[in-house]
Amino acid sequence: MYYVYLIRSISFPEQTYIGYSEDLKQRIADHNAGKSAHTSKYVPWELVSYHAFANKPTAQAFEHYLKSGSGQAFAKKRLWQTSSASGTNN
Repeated sequence: MYYVYLIRSISFPEQTYIGYSEDLKQRIADHNAGKSAHTSKYVPWELVSYHAFANKPTAQAFEHYLKSGSGQAFAKKRLWQTSSASGTNN
């Protein structure tokens, strides 16, 4: 499987990151161990959501989309919601 994931810094909640990996558990562990230059100064990280794909090109295309302007708007509205968010459509 191929994963696109969204993480949020626990220490700096305004800091978010969207990434791609073939080994999601290891990649999150790497982020929290400071092994990524882009995320090391904001550890620890929490996984907000992930999306699994059967093929690599589709996963990479979805990651690229989420990093685009319209993808960021979609993610903000639909994917960055936490479990504490209301389940109603207000």
